[in-house]
Amino acid sequence: MEPPGVVVHGEAAPFSTALRSLINNPRYSDVCFVVGQEQREVFAHRCLLACRCNFFQRLLGVEQGPGAPSPVVLNTVPAEAFLAVLEFLYTNSVKLHHHSVLEVLTAAVEYGLEELRELCLEFVVKVLDVELVCEALQVAVTFGLVPLQERCMTFIETHSQEVLRTRGFLELSAAALLPLLRSDKLCVDEAELIRAARSWARVGAAVLERPMAEVAAPVVRELRLALLAPAELSVLEEQNRREPLIPAEQIVEAWKCHALRRGDAAQGASCRRRRGTLSREHHRFLELPFK
Repeated sequence: MEPPGVVVHGEAAPFSTALRSLINNPRYSDVCFVVGQEQREVFAHRCLLACRCNFFQRLLGVEQGPGAPSPVVLNTVPAEAFLAVLEFLYTNSVKLHHHSVLEVLTAAVEYGLEELRELCLEFVVKVLDVELVCEALQVAVTFGLVPLQERCMTFIETHSQEVLRTRGFLELSAAALLPLLRSDKLCVDEAELIRAARSWARVGAAVLERPMAEVAAPVVRELRLALLAPAELSVLEEQNRREPLIPAEQIVEAWKCHALRRGDAAQGASCRRRRGTLSREHHRFLELPFK
């Protein structure tokens, strides 16, 4: 009996370089994608995509009719992110960028590419900053990426004031904003957090063409009005009449805390101080420990 053969390996780099030359190369390609809102044509090779990714195996497994095959339209993934996915599928490596890594991560999740997803997550954690963190939080909440969500929350809790001033904060969904408003570790005073929530709701109302109070309803109960001083609460109440955001009964509960000088008068509304809560004279009556 002939002895079993031995697998020997050649140089990996030349092999990877050769495959890289095929990315988006119309020569020898047998499938064309039209990707992104820009409808950019991207060329690829069916057999390679199908053997590397079950998503493409299913997508490209449909028998084509006679004549030239029709382009495959993928209009939800930006061209740059799709090319990064192809780079990974062809070479098992990928060059990631701060400005597009979350789009690549989203594509990796949607296409079931777990190894690429993990590479993106590692990169995001390394480059996480004030401008990126809210968008990363949104992706984490959307796709249930719990470790990334926890990392984003920790970053936001440390850099709360800077994050509240970003465009990314204004674009958060209610589902992504909710755990943020529930945090006791935010380094921001409640008055500033309420202003940020109003700005968020104002933007959401304009985009969704819905009343501010309706947009804010899923999250506004997490605002801790009892932490405000009476004068601040009066100003908030007047502003709320002009631009409804907070239910009237929630403001009444906060006034009860002042009138009765007890935190439990809030009837379930949270009045714990956050890490960044500024001290006010009435806090001693509420007996509010820092969490």
